[in-house]
Amino acid sequence: MHFIKEQILLIQKKDPAIKSVWEVFLYPSFRAQFYYKISHFFYQRKHYFWARYFSEKGKRKTGIEIHPGATIGKNLFIDHGMGVVIGETAILHDNITLYHGVTLGGVCSNRGKRHPTILSNVLIGAHAQVLGNITIGENSKIGAGAVVLKDVKSNSIVVGIPAKYK
Repeated sequence: MHFIKEQILLIQKKDPAIKSVWEVFLYPSFRAQFYYKISHFFYQRKHYFWARYFSEKGKRKTGIEIHPGATIGKNLFIDHGMGVVIGETAILHDNITLYHGVTLGGVCSNRGKRHPTILSNVLIGAHAQVLGNITIGENSKIGAGAVVLKDVKSNSIVVGIPAKYK
């Protein structure tokens, strides 16, 4: 129940298009994270079939793909969301904003940590690709369409392909 209250307040704060509490329940970010919570519960208990079942159901209903093995902190806000992908070993700290088309993906098929770690208070613009076992520092911003393949220092802005400090 705590998750629902947090998401209602977060979405109302971040999206001026939301006119009522009831609209939040239709919001793709809310629904995708609700499915993630269920799939992550099963994943942690090694019930991988059920974890994947709920993850795939959430992806089909929202267009947002969050692997059940990903670790997500508080106040993740996914605006619009269509095409967002969060990989299995991704770690997202608190107060992250992702826009549509963002990929937090891997660059290899090895086992182990292969997806990014996003520290707190980070904003990642539409269609940005953050790839590999890298860390995005606190309070950073990733520009729309950027391709980030290396660590980003805290309090930074990176843009372009490949991403460079602005």
